[in-house]
Amino acid sequence: MGETWQRKRGLGFWRRCVLMVLVVLMAIGSARGEEEEKRFRNAYAAMMYVGTPRDYEFYVGLRVMLRSLKNLKVEADLVVIASVDVPTQWTETLKNEDGVKLLMVKNMENPYQKQANFDNRFKLTLNKLYAWTLVDYDRVVMLDSDNLFLHKTDELFQCGQFCAVFINPCIFHTGLFVLQPSMEVFKNMLHELEIGRNNPDGADQGFLTSYFSDLLNQPLFHPPTNGTKLDGTYRLPLGYQMDASYYYLKLKWRVPCGPNSVITFPSAPLLKPWYWWSWPVLPLGIVWHEQRIKTVGYGAEIPVVLIESALYLLVLVVTRFSRPNITKLCYKQPEKNFIWLQTMVKMAAVWSMLAAYTVPFFFIPRTVHPLLGWALYLLGSSALSSIIINTFLLPSLPVLMPWLGIIGALAVTAFPWYSNGIVRALALFGYSFCFAPLLWGSLQKVLACLNVEREAFLPRLGEYVQSPQSSKLY
Repeated sequence: MGETWQRKRGLGFWRRCVLMVLVVLMAIGSARGEEEEKRFRNAYAAMMYVGTPRDYEFYVGLRVMLRSLKNLKVEADLVVIASVDVPTQWTETLKNEDGVKLLMVKNMENPYQKQANFDNRFKLTLNKLYAWTLVDYDRVVMLDSDNLFLHKTDELFQCGQFCAVFINPCIFHTGLFVLQPSMEVFKNMLHELEIGRNNPDGADQGFLTSYFSDLLNQPLFHPPTNGTKLDGTYRLPLGYQMDASYYYLKLKWRVPCGPNSVITFPSAPLLKPWYWWSWPVLPLGIVWHEQRIKTVGYGAEIPVVLIESALYLLVLVVTRFSRPNITKLCYKQPEKNFIWLQTMVKMAAVWSMLAAYTVPFFFIPRTVHPLLGWALYLLGSSALSSIIINTFLLPSLPVLMPWLGIIGALAVTAFPWYSNGIVRALALFGYSFCFAPLLWGSLQKVLACLNVEREAFLPRLGEYVQSPQSSKLY
């Protein structure tokens, strides 16, 4: 009995030890959770809405930006203010794959749509004002999708109630700004929208520059070394919003103020960095794609690229084996009553050549890597050109001269050792000036080769057609 009692007593002791360990582990886990929750009292936020032809491209840009922030191990939440009509597949991807917190909102009515200068692509940009409703955070850095982060910028959370960068000497840019969330400010903004506050462009840019009209007179932000948060409004150094156009003049950065942490691309909408054709016209596009390779990759575009490549290769093979043995490269002058036929054939050939160099452009996925995009474009244009060569019995070199010219222009533009952007532009101009006579001569050669005989191009039924091999050279 004594041994049994002692054994039970020993088991009870170990059970109590195990329970105590479990309680301690749970307490540590809970404390860590609270610490983690307390740690992320700030957020990087961006907005997403649909209703424009470029919704998918901005969605891709948004993912790359947020994932690059995550890779920099920023000490803040990543938040997306998404309108309720954004596709569920996109929001689920952002939430599950990118670790983003979502705030679903109703699109804000834009009262400036009837302004004479209103651009409809800015119709829903006032959704950005919902950032002031993120009252669970002490500070929020609001972002556009076309930002490229080079370094961690968590010191921005020490800024005041509103801080922004003046890219334009007199107007701050709303592609990145710091704010202190406040329902009172948000309601006041809604009131200002209702009474029709002045808004030069009808977008978030015009409204915020009007609302914070005294920002230009405020001091420049310098983060306190002790980590405390500032009060008031401040101008941010240009290094937090380095306009890509500043780079293209010198082909290097010359921004002496600020940490040179963020690049922004406020250029023409069709020259955003994610579009494959923007490089090498805008060299920094390749830097953005390097970030994409490290983050979300190209899984959505690669199948389309492979299918298109296979089709173009098939066209090249078929036209190569179906092409006759052409010895007659130019035909005799037609009779006068067939001048109309000659004109029609010339027009058809010229328009076909134009289509061969434009159609492939529209079928390439817009956000594919530039090297893949240009390779696919050149493959597609050469495949369609081979059909024209075979159909109209034309010599290959004149038809492919624009193709060679495009390759040369890409090589000149992508040359990496220019001293500055002016020299680069002059080199491209010089190349175009020298190549233009070759292009014009090729066009003349093509038109000369389209002076077709009636029998050679459109034989009558029942008439004997002389073989091309026995034709007499012109």
